[in-house]
Amino acid sequence: MPEIYDLSLSRVAEGLRNKEYGVSEVVESALARIEATEPKLNACISILADAAREQAVRMDKQGPQKNQPLWGVPVGFKDVICLKGSRTTCASRFLENFRPFYDAEVAVRMKEAGAVVLAKTNMDEFAMGSTTENSCFGRTANPWDLERVPGGSSGGSAASVAAKQVFAALGSDTGGSIRQPAGFCGCVGLKPTYGRVSRYGVVAFGSSFDQVGPLTRTVEDCARVFAVLAGPDAKDSTSARLDLHPEGLPEQDFVAKAGRGRSEEPADTLKGMKIGVPDEFWESGLTAEVEERCRDILKKLEGQGATLVPVSLPNQKYALAVYYIMASAEAGTNLARFDGVRYGRRAENPADLLDLYVSSRSRGFGEEVQRRIMLGTFVLSSGYYDAYYRKAAQIRRLLLRDFENALDLERGGCHALLAPTSPCAAWKFGSLSADPLTVYKMDLLTVTLNLVGLPGLALSAGLGRESGMPAGIQIMGRPFDEAALLRLGAVIERLAPGLGEPAGI
Repeated sequence: MPEIYDLSLSRVAEGLRNKEYGVSEVVESALARIEATEPKLNACISILADAAREQAVRMDKQGPQKNQPLWGVPVGFKDVICLKGSRTTCASRFLENFRPFYDAEVAVRMKEAGAVVLAKTNMDEFAMGSTTENSCFGRTANPWDLERVPGGSSGGSAASVAAKQVFAALGSDTGGSIRQPAGFCGCVGLKPTYGRVSRYGVVAFGSSFDQVGPLTRTVEDCARVFAVLAGPDAKDSTSARLDLHPEGLPEQDFVAKAGRGRSEEPADTLKGMKIGVPDEFWESGLTAEVEERCRDILKKLEGQGATLVPVSLPNQKYALAVYYIMASAEAGTNLARFDGVRYGRRAENPADLLDLYVSSRSRGFGEEVQRRIMLGTFVLSSGYYDAYYRKAAQIRRLLLRDFENALDLERGGCHALLAPTSPCAAWKFGSLSADPLTVYKMDLLTVTLNLVGLPGLALSAGLGRESGMPAGIQIMGRPFDEAALLRLGAVIERLAPGLGEPAGI
Protein backbone atom coordinates (compact mmCIF):
# COMPACT_ATOMS: atom_id res chain seq x y z
CA MET A 1 0.00 0.00 0.00
CA PRO A 2 1.37 3.44 -0.91
CA GLU A 3 1.78 6.07 1.76
CA ILE A 4 -0.99 8.67 1.81
CA TYR A 5 1.43 11.40 0.72
CA ASP A 6 2.18 9.36 -2.42
CA LEU A 7 -1.41 9.71 -3.67
CA SER A 8 -2.56 12.32 -6.16
CA LEU A 9 -4.81 15.15 -5.01
CA SER A 10 -7.74 13.62 -6.88
CA ARG A 11 -7.21 10.25 -5.24
CA VAL A 12 -6.75 11.59 -1.71
CA ALA A 13 -9.83 13.81 -2.07
CA GLU A 14 -11.84 10.75 -3.13
CA GLY A 15 -10.50 8.74 -0.20
CA LEU A 16 -11.46 11.50 2.23
CA ARG A 17 -14.99 11.66 0.79
CA ASN A 18 -15.32 7.89 1.15
CA LYS A 19 -13.90 7.95 4.69
CA GLU A 20 -11.02 5.64 3.81
CA TYR A 21 -8.96 7.84 6.12
CA GLY A 22 -9.52 11.00 8.12
CA VAL A 23 -8.22 14.51 7.59
CA SER A 24 -5.94 14.20 10.62
CA GLU A 25 -4.38 11.09 9.10
CA VAL A 26 -3.75 12.88 5.81
CA VAL A 27 -2.33 15.96 7.53
CA GLU A 28 0.01 13.87 9.69
CA SER A 29 1.22 11.99 6.62
CA ALA A 30 2.03 15.27 4.87
CA LEU A 31 3.73 16.72 7.97
CA ALA A 32 5.86 13.58 8.33
CA ARG A 33 6.90 13.95 4.69
CA ILE A 34 7.81 17.60 5.27
CA GLU A 35 9.86 16.64 8.32
CA ALA A 36 11.72 13.98 6.33
CA THR A 37 12.48 16.10 3.24
CA GLU A 38 12.55 19.73 4.35
CA PRO A 39 16.12 19.68 5.77
CA LYS A 40 17.34 18.81 2.27
CA LEU A 41 14.99 21.05 0.27
CA ASN A 42 14.19 24.21 2.25
CA ALA A 43 10.96 24.47 0.26
CA CYS A 44 8.91 26.05 3.07
CA ILE A 45 9.25 29.38 4.87
CA SER A 46 6.50 28.70 7.40
CA ILE A 47 5.01 25.32 8.36
CA LEU A 48 1.55 25.83 9.84
CA ALA A 49 1.41 22.49 11.67
CA ASP A 50 -0.58 23.53 14.75
CA ALA A 51 -3.29 25.35 12.79
CA ALA A 52 -3.54 22.47 10.31
CA ARG A 53 -3.92 19.88 13.07
CA GLU A 54 -6.62 21.92 14.80
CA GLN A 55 -8.48 22.34 11.53
CA ALA A 56 -8.17 18.62 10.78
CA VAL A 57 -9.75 17.69 14.13
CA ARG A 58 -12.69 20.02 13.47
CA MET A 59 -13.18 18.64 9.97
CA ASP A 60 -13.09 15.02 11.12
CA LYS A 61 -15.83 15.78 13.64
CA GLN A 62 -17.87 17.52 10.97
CA GLY A 63 -17.44 14.84 8.31
CA PRO A 64 -16.98 15.14 4.51
CA GLN A 65 -18.70 18.07 2.80
CA LYS A 66 -20.02 17.39 -0.69
CA ASN A 67 -19.88 21.07 -1.66
CA GLN A 68 -16.14 21.31 -0.85
CA PRO A 69 -14.13 19.69 -3.67
CA LEU A 70 -10.81 19.99 -1.80
CA TRP A 71 -12.17 18.95 1.60
CA GLY A 72 -9.30 17.95 3.89
CA VAL A 73 -6.54 18.20 1.25
CA PRO A 74 -3.23 19.74 2.51
CA VAL A 75 -1.87 22.47 0.23
CA GLY A 76 0.88 25.11 0.19
CA PHE A 77 0.80 28.80 -0.71
CA LYS A 78 3.67 30.76 -2.19
CA ASP A 79 4.66 33.31 0.43
CA VAL A 80 3.50 36.19 -1.76
CA ILE A 81 -0.14 35.29 -0.99
CA CYS A 82 -1.63 36.96 2.09
CA LEU A 83 -2.90 34.54 4.73
CA LYS A 84 -4.64 36.08 7.71
CA GLY A 85 -2.60 35.88 10.90
CA SER A 86 0.30 34.00 9.27
CA ARG A 87 3.56 35.50 8.12
CA THR A 88 3.61 36.69 4.53
CA THR A 89 7.23 37.61 3.89
CA CYS A 90 7.73 37.55 0.11
CA ALA A 91 11.07 35.96 1.14
CA SER A 92 12.32 39.45 2.01
CA ARG A 93 13.86 40.93 5.15
CA PHE A 94 11.59 43.89 4.54
CA LEU A 95 8.49 41.83 5.39
CA GLU A 96 10.15 39.25 7.62
CA ASN A 97 7.54 39.60 10.38
CA PHE A 98 4.56 40.94 8.41
CA ARG A 99 1.25 39.26 9.35
CA PRO A 100 -1.73 40.30 7.20
CA PHE A 101 -5.09 40.92 8.85
CA TYR A 102 -6.98 39.50 5.86
CA ASP A 103 -6.86 36.62 3.37
CA ALA A 104 -6.10 36.96 -0.32
CA GLU A 105 -9.12 36.06 -2.45
CA VAL A 106 -7.40 32.89 -3.69
CA ALA A 107 -6.84 31.89 -0.04
CA VAL A 108 -10.53 32.50 0.70
CA ARG A 109 -11.57 30.29 -2.22
CA MET A 110 -9.19 27.49 -1.30
CA LYS A 111 -10.41 27.54 2.30
CA GLU A 112 -14.05 27.58 1.19
CA ALA A 113 -13.27 24.54 -0.97
CA GLY A 114 -12.06 22.74 2.17
CA ALA A 115 -8.29 22.84 1.62
CA VAL A 116 -5.98 22.75 4.63
CA VAL A 117 -3.12 25.25 4.31
CA LEU A 118 -0.04 23.41 5.54
CA ALA A 119 2.83 25.69 4.49
CA LYS A 120 3.92 29.01 3.03
CA THR A 121 6.52 28.13 0.42
CA ASN A 122 9.89 29.66 -0.41
CA MET A 123 10.41 31.93 -3.40
CA ASP A 124 12.69 34.50 -4.96
CA GLU A 125 12.38 37.76 -3.05
CA PHE A 126 9.25 39.63 -4.18
CA ALA A 127 8.98 37.02 -6.98
CA MET A 128 12.05 38.44 -8.76
CA GLY A 129 14.21 35.61 -10.02
CA SER A 130 14.32 32.30 -11.86
CA THR A 131 16.13 30.10 -9.34
CA THR A 132 14.73 30.61 -5.80
CA GLU A 133 18.26 31.58 -4.80
CA ASN A 134 17.16 35.18 -4.11
CA SER A 135 15.46 34.42 -0.78
CA CYS A 136 16.45 35.82 2.58
CA PHE A 137 15.56 32.40 4.04
CA GLY A 138 18.09 30.54 1.90
CA ARG A 139 17.83 28.77 -1.41
CA THR A 140 15.46 25.89 -2.24
CA ALA A 141 16.92 22.73 -3.78
CA ASN A 142 15.49 20.72 -6.67
CA PRO A 143 14.12 17.34 -5.48
CA TRP A 144 15.67 15.65 -8.52
CA ASP A 145 19.18 16.87 -7.73
CA LEU A 146 19.93 18.81 -4.55
CA GLU A 147 22.79 20.62 -6.29
CA ARG A 148 20.46 22.16 -8.87
CA VAL A 149 17.97 25.02 -8.81
CA PRO A 150 14.22 24.27 -8.72
CA GLY A 151 13.45 27.26 -10.95
CA GLY A 152 11.70 30.38 -9.79
CA SER A 153 10.25 32.44 -8.53
CA SER A 154 7.73 29.78 -7.38
CA GLY A 155 10.51 27.25 -6.82
CA GLY A 156 9.42 26.46 -3.26
CA SER A 157 5.90 25.59 -4.42
CA ALA A 158 7.18 23.40 -7.26
CA ALA A 159 9.75 21.62 -5.08
CA SER A 160 7.19 21.02 -2.34
CA VAL A 161 4.75 19.43 -4.78
CA ALA A 162 7.44 17.37 -6.53
CA ALA A 163 8.74 16.12 -3.15
CA LYS A 164 5.17 15.16 -2.14
CA GLN A 165 5.10 17.47 0.87
CA VAL A 166 1.71 18.82 -0.19
CA PHE A 167 -0.82 17.67 -2.78
CA ALA A 168 -0.94 21.05 -4.54
CA ALA A 169 0.54 24.51 -4.11
CA LEU A 170 -0.30 27.96 -5.41
CA GLY A 171 2.31 30.01 -7.19
CA SER A 172 2.35 33.29 -9.07
CA ASP A 173 3.53 33.77 -12.64
CA THR A 174 4.91 37.15 -13.77
CA GLY A 175 7.27 35.96 -16.50
CA GLY A 176 7.14 32.19 -16.22
CA SER A 177 7.38 31.78 -12.46
CA ILE A 178 4.90 28.88 -12.37
CA ARG A 179 5.71 27.22 -15.69
CA GLN A 180 9.52 27.24 -15.49
CA PRO A 181 9.78 25.64 -12.01
CA ALA A 182 7.05 23.16 -12.98
CA GLY A 183 9.22 22.11 -15.91
CA PHE A 184 12.40 21.96 -13.81
CA CYS A 185 10.80 19.91 -11.01
CA GLY A 186 8.68 17.57 -13.13
CA CYS A 187 5.24 18.70 -12.03
CA VAL A 188 2.29 20.49 -13.68
CA GLY A 189 1.90 24.27 -13.59
CA LEU A 190 -0.84 26.48 -15.03
CA LYS A 191 -0.52 30.19 -15.76
CA PRO A 192 -4.13 31.33 -16.37
CA THR A 193 -5.36 34.01 -18.74
CA TYR A 194 -4.74 37.45 -17.25
CA GLY A 195 -7.79 38.41 -15.19
CA ARG A 196 -9.04 34.84 -14.80
CA VAL A 197 -7.88 34.55 -11.16
CA SER A 198 -8.12 37.33 -8.57
CA ARG A 199 -4.93 39.18 -7.61
CA TYR A 200 -6.53 40.69 -4.49
CA GLY A 201 -4.23 40.09 -1.52
CA VAL A 202 -1.30 38.95 -3.65
CA VAL A 203 1.74 41.20 -3.19
CA ALA A 204 2.35 42.77 -6.59
CA PHE A 205 5.48 42.53 -8.70
CA GLY A 206 4.15 43.56 -12.12
CA SER A 207 0.46 44.41 -11.97
CA SER A 208 -0.23 43.86 -15.66
CA PHE A 209 1.68 40.57 -15.66
CA ASP A 210 0.99 38.70 -12.39
CA GLN A 211 -1.37 35.74 -12.28
CA VAL A 212 -1.86 33.13 -9.56
CA GLY A 213 -2.13 29.51 -10.60
CA PRO A 214 -1.76 25.94 -9.33
CA LEU A 215 1.23 23.60 -9.25
CA THR A 216 0.21 19.94 -8.93
CA ARG A 217 1.37 16.39 -9.57
CA THR A 218 -1.08 15.63 -12.39
CA VAL A 219 -3.09 17.56 -14.98
CA GLU A 220 -6.35 16.37 -13.44
CA ASP A 221 -5.24 17.70 -10.05
CA CYS A 222 -4.40 21.01 -11.72
CA ALA A 223 -7.89 21.19 -13.22
CA ARG A 224 -9.51 20.58 -9.82
CA VAL A 225 -7.58 23.37 -8.12
CA PHE A 226 -8.02 25.78 -11.01
CA ALA A 227 -11.78 25.21 -10.96
CA VAL A 228 -11.74 26.52 -7.38
CA LEU A 229 -9.60 29.57 -8.18
CA ALA A 230 -11.16 30.76 -11.43
CA GLY A 231 -13.85 33.41 -11.45
CA PRO A 232 -14.44 37.16 -11.15
CA ASP A 233 -13.74 39.12 -7.99
CA ALA A 234 -15.29 42.53 -7.33
CA LYS A 235 -12.28 43.44 -5.15
CA ASP A 236 -9.91 43.14 -8.13
CA SER A 237 -10.38 45.77 -10.82
CA THR A 238 -8.43 43.64 -13.32
CA SER A 239 -10.66 40.60 -12.78
CA ALA A 240 -12.40 39.38 -15.95
CA ARG A 241 -16.20 39.29 -16.10
CA LEU A 242 -16.90 36.29 -18.29
CA ASP A 243 -20.66 36.85 -18.05
CA LEU A 244 -20.03 39.93 -20.20
CA HIS A 245 -17.94 37.94 -22.69
CA PRO A 246 -19.36 37.74 -26.21
CA GLU A 247 -20.88 34.51 -27.46
CA GLY A 248 -18.44 31.75 -28.26
CA LEU A 249 -16.76 31.55 -24.84
CA PRO A 250 -14.73 28.31 -24.67
CA GLU A 251 -15.97 25.40 -22.59
CA GLN A 252 -15.38 25.94 -18.86
CA ASP A 253 -15.63 22.43 -17.40
CA PHE A 254 -11.93 22.10 -16.59
CA VAL A 255 -12.08 18.81 -14.68
CA ALA A 256 -14.17 17.08 -17.35
CA LYS A 257 -11.80 18.24 -20.10
CA ALA A 258 -8.73 17.01 -18.23
CA GLY A 259 -10.45 13.70 -17.51
CA ARG A 260 -11.37 13.31 -21.16
CA GLY A 261 -7.76 13.83 -22.25
CA ARG A 262 -6.59 11.25 -19.74
CA SER A 263 -9.09 8.56 -20.68
CA GLU A 264 -9.62 8.98 -24.44
CA GLU A 265 -8.90 6.09 -26.76
CA PRO A 266 -5.33 6.25 -28.11
CA ALA A 267 -6.27 6.17 -31.79
CA ASP A 268 -7.18 9.54 -33.34
CA THR A 269 -7.55 11.23 -29.96
CA LEU A 270 -6.58 14.59 -31.43
CA LYS A 271 -7.98 14.23 -34.94
CA GLY A 272 -8.80 17.67 -36.33
CA MET A 273 -6.62 19.54 -33.82
CA LYS A 274 -4.03 21.92 -35.26
CA ILE A 275 -1.02 22.45 -33.01
CA GLY A 276 1.28 25.32 -33.89
CA VAL A 277 5.05 24.91 -33.60
CA PRO A 278 6.49 28.45 -33.30
CA ASP A 279 9.81 28.66 -35.14
CA GLU A 280 11.18 31.34 -32.82
CA PHE A 281 10.65 29.18 -29.72
CA TRP A 282 12.30 26.09 -31.22
CA GLU A 283 15.30 28.03 -32.55
CA SER A 284 16.28 29.64 -29.25
CA GLY A 285 19.42 27.73 -28.38
CA LEU A 286 17.76 24.61 -26.95
CA THR A 287 20.02 21.99 -25.42
CA ALA A 288 20.00 18.69 -27.27
CA GLU A 289 18.28 16.78 -24.45
CA VAL A 290 15.43 19.29 -24.09
CA GLU A 291 14.84 19.45 -27.83
CA GLU A 292 14.92 15.65 -28.09
CA ARG A 293 12.32 15.14 -25.37
CA CYS A 294 10.00 17.87 -26.63
CA ARG A 295 10.19 16.71 -30.26
CA ASP A 296 9.35 13.20 -29.10
CA ILE A 297 6.13 14.64 -27.72
CA LEU A 298 5.38 16.34 -31.05
CA LYS A 299 5.76 13.01 -32.86
CA LYS A 300 3.47 11.25 -30.42
CA LEU A 301 0.82 13.96 -30.81
CA GLU A 302 0.97 13.47 -34.59
CA GLY A 303 0.39 9.79 -33.93
CA GLN A 304 -2.79 10.75 -32.05
CA GLY A 305 -4.16 12.55 -35.11
CA ALA A 306 -2.98 16.11 -34.45
CA THR A 307 -1.72 18.24 -37.32
CA LEU A 308 1.54 20.09 -36.61
CA VAL A 309 1.68 23.51 -38.23
CA PRO A 310 4.85 25.65 -38.40
CA VAL A 311 4.00 29.19 -37.31
CA SER A 312 6.00 32.39 -36.98
CA LEU A 313 5.82 34.98 -34.21
CA PRO A 314 8.09 37.60 -35.79
CA ASN A 315 8.21 39.95 -32.80
CA GLN A 316 9.26 37.21 -30.35
CA LYS A 317 12.88 38.34 -30.73
CA TYR A 318 11.98 41.52 -28.81
CA ALA A 319 10.01 39.80 -26.04
CA LEU A 320 12.76 39.47 -23.45
CA ALA A 321 13.83 43.10 -23.69
CA VAL A 322 10.22 44.30 -23.64
CA TYR A 323 9.44 42.18 -20.60
CA TYR A 324 12.37 43.36 -18.49
CA ILE A 325 11.70 47.00 -19.36
CA MET A 326 8.01 46.88 -18.55
CA ALA A 327 8.07 44.45 -15.63
CA SER A 328 10.91 46.35 -13.95
CA ALA A 329 9.04 49.62 -14.42
CA GLU A 330 5.97 48.16 -12.73
CA ALA A 331 8.11 46.58 -10.01
CA GLY A 332 9.73 49.91 -9.18
CA THR A 333 6.32 51.53 -8.93
CA ASN A 334 4.79 48.76 -6.81
CA LEU A 335 7.72 48.57 -4.42
CA ALA A 336 7.73 52.31 -3.80
CA ARG A 337 5.26 51.65 -0.97
CA PHE A 338 7.97 49.82 0.98
CA ASP A 339 9.66 52.86 2.46
CA GLY A 340 10.08 52.03 6.15
CA VAL A 341 7.26 54.38 7.17
CA ARG A 342 4.02 52.42 7.06
CA TYR A 343 4.96 48.77 7.54
CA GLY A 344 7.83 46.36 7.17
CA ARG A 345 11.48 46.84 8.09
CA ARG A 346 12.41 50.29 9.41
CA ALA A 347 15.92 51.62 9.87
CA GLU A 348 16.82 52.59 13.41
CA ASN A 349 17.80 56.15 14.32
CA PRO A 350 17.79 57.66 10.82
CA ALA A 351 19.36 61.08 10.45
CA ASP A 352 16.41 62.44 8.47
CA LEU A 353 13.53 61.32 6.22
CA LEU A 354 15.80 60.65 3.24
CA ASP A 355 18.11 58.55 5.40
CA LEU A 356 15.07 56.60 6.65
CA TYR A 357 14.09 55.74 3.07
CA VAL A 358 17.60 54.87 1.90
CA SER A 359 18.61 52.87 4.96
CA SER A 360 15.34 50.95 5.22
CA ARG A 361 15.31 49.97 1.56
CA SER A 362 19.04 49.22 1.35
CA ARG A 363 18.89 46.85 4.32
CA GLY A 364 15.46 45.42 3.58
CA PHE A 365 15.78 44.65 -0.14
CA GLY A 366 18.16 42.08 -1.61
CA GLU A 367 20.48 42.64 -4.54
CA GLU A 368 18.14 41.41 -7.28
CA VAL A 369 15.21 43.52 -6.07
CA GLN A 370 17.41 46.62 -5.90
CA ARG A 371 18.69 45.90 -9.42
CA ARG A 372 15.17 45.78 -10.85
CA ILE A 373 13.99 48.86 -8.97
CA MET A 374 16.93 50.78 -10.43
CA LEU A 375 16.22 49.50 -13.94
CA GLY A 376 12.53 50.34 -13.61
CA THR A 377 13.28 53.83 -12.32
CA PHE A 378 15.68 54.40 -15.20
CA VAL A 379 13.28 53.43 -17.99
CA LEU A 380 10.53 55.63 -16.52
CA SER A 381 12.77 58.64 -15.95
CA SER A 382 12.60 61.87 -17.89
CA GLY A 383 14.40 61.57 -21.21
CA TYR A 384 14.21 57.78 -21.31
CA TYR A 385 10.49 57.05 -21.03
CA ASP A 386 9.81 57.47 -24.76
CA ALA A 387 12.95 55.63 -25.82
CA TYR A 388 12.34 52.59 -23.62
CA TYR A 389 8.99 52.23 -21.88
CA ARG A 390 6.75 53.69 -24.59
CA LYS A 391 8.51 51.71 -27.32
CA ALA A 392 8.25 48.51 -25.26
CA ALA A 393 4.51 49.08 -24.81
CA GLN A 394 4.11 49.42 -28.57
CA ILE A 395 5.98 46.17 -29.25
CA ARG A 396 3.89 44.45 -26.57
CA ARG A 397 0.84 45.15 -28.71
CA LEU A 398 2.58 43.71 -31.77
CA LEU A 399 3.37 40.54 -29.84
CA LEU A 400 -0.29 40.14 -28.97
CA ARG A 401 -1.21 40.57 -32.63
CA ASP A 402 1.25 37.78 -33.57
CA PHE A 403 -0.45 35.39 -31.14
CA GLU A 404 -3.94 36.45 -32.23
CA ASN A 405 -3.04 35.63 -35.83
CA ALA A 406 -1.52 32.27 -34.91
CA LEU A 407 -4.53 31.26 -32.77
CA ASP A 408 -7.34 32.67 -34.94
CA LEU A 409 -9.37 29.57 -35.84
CA GLU A 410 -11.64 31.49 -38.20
CA ARG A 411 -8.63 32.37 -40.35
CA GLY A 412 -7.06 28.92 -40.33
CA GLY A 413 -5.08 29.37 -37.14
CA CYS A 414 -4.18 26.77 -34.53
CA HIS A 415 -6.01 25.45 -31.49
CA ALA A 416 -2.83 25.74 -29.40
CA LEU A 417 0.92 26.33 -29.66
CA LEU A 418 3.56 23.99 -28.27
CA ALA A 419 7.14 24.79 -27.22
CA PRO A 420 9.74 23.93 -24.59
CA THR A 421 9.38 25.68 -21.25
CA SER A 422 13.08 26.50 -20.93
CA PRO A 423 16.07 26.18 -23.29
CA CYS A 424 17.72 23.81 -20.81
CA ALA A 425 17.06 21.63 -17.77
CA ALA A 426 17.71 22.97 -14.27
CA TRP A 427 21.28 24.20 -13.85
CA LYS A 428 23.56 23.80 -10.85
CA PHE A 429 23.61 26.31 -8.02
CA GLY A 430 26.06 29.13 -8.55
CA SER A 431 26.75 28.34 -12.18
CA LEU A 432 24.82 31.40 -13.42
CA SER A 433 24.32 33.51 -10.29
CA ALA A 434 27.28 35.77 -11.09
CA ASP A 435 25.75 36.61 -14.50
CA PRO A 436 22.23 38.04 -14.06
CA LEU A 437 21.85 38.73 -17.78
CA THR A 438 22.33 35.06 -18.65
CA VAL A 439 19.72 34.11 -16.03
CA TYR A 440 17.33 36.65 -17.59
CA LYS A 441 17.85 35.04 -20.99
CA MET A 442 16.63 31.73 -19.58
CA ASP A 443 13.15 33.31 -19.37
CA LEU A 444 13.00 33.82 -23.13
CA LEU A 445 10.40 31.09 -23.72
CA THR A 446 8.01 32.03 -20.91
CA VAL A 447 7.82 35.84 -20.65
CA THR A 448 5.82 36.31 -23.86
CA LEU A 449 2.63 34.77 -22.48
CA ASN A 450 2.68 37.29 -19.63
CA LEU A 451 3.17 40.13 -22.06
CA VAL A 452 0.13 39.06 -24.10
CA GLY A 453 -1.99 37.79 -21.17
CA LEU A 454 -2.68 34.33 -22.62
CA PRO A 455 -2.83 31.02 -20.71
CA GLY A 456 -0.02 28.46 -20.57
CA LEU A 457 0.25 24.97 -19.13
CA ALA A 458 3.66 23.42 -18.38
CA LEU A 459 4.41 19.79 -17.66
CA SER A 460 7.19 17.26 -18.06
CA ALA A 461 8.20 15.78 -21.41
CA GLY A 462 10.42 13.20 -19.69
CA LEU A 463 13.93 13.10 -18.23
CA GLY A 464 16.86 14.50 -20.17
CA ARG A 465 19.26 11.89 -21.49
CA GLU A 466 22.38 13.68 -20.23
CA SER A 467 21.33 15.44 -17.02
CA GLY A 468 18.67 13.03 -15.79
CA MET A 469 16.55 16.09 -14.99
CA PRO A 470 12.96 16.79 -16.10
CA ALA A 471 12.58 18.59 -19.44
CA GLY A 472 9.56 20.89 -19.54
CA ILE A 473 7.11 21.49 -22.36
CA GLN A 474 4.42 24.18 -22.44
CA ILE A 475 1.09 24.55 -24.20
CA MET A 476 -0.01 28.08 -25.12
CA GLY A 477 -3.64 28.75 -25.90
CA ARG A 478 -6.41 31.16 -26.71
CA PRO A 479 -7.77 33.54 -24.04
CA PHE A 480 -9.97 31.86 -21.39
CA ASP A 481 -9.49 28.48 -23.07
CA GLU A 482 -7.72 26.80 -20.16
CA ALA A 483 -10.02 23.80 -20.60
CA ALA A 484 -8.49 23.03 -24.00
CA LEU A 485 -4.99 23.31 -22.54
CA LEU A 486 -5.89 20.92 -19.74
CA ARG A 487 -7.30 18.37 -22.20
CA LEU A 488 -4.20 18.51 -24.39
CA GLY A 489 -2.00 18.46 -21.29
CA ALA A 490 -3.69 15.28 -20.08
CA VAL A 491 -3.00 13.66 -23.45
CA ILE A 492 0.68 14.66 -23.27
CA GLU A 493 0.86 13.41 -19.69
CA ARG A 494 -0.44 10.03 -20.88
CA LEU A 495 2.04 9.89 -23.78
CA ALA A 496 5.16 11.17 -22.01
CA PRO A 497 7.52 8.71 -20.33
CA GLY A 498 7.03 8.42 -16.59
CA LEU A 499 9.51 10.21 -14.36
CA GLY A 500 9.58 7.89 -11.37
CA GLU A 501 10.64 9.21 -7.97
CA PRO A 502 12.79 12.35 -7.58
CA ALA A 503 16.35 11.09 -7.36
CA GLY A 504 17.59 13.78 -4.97
CA ILE A 505 15.43 12.69 -2.03
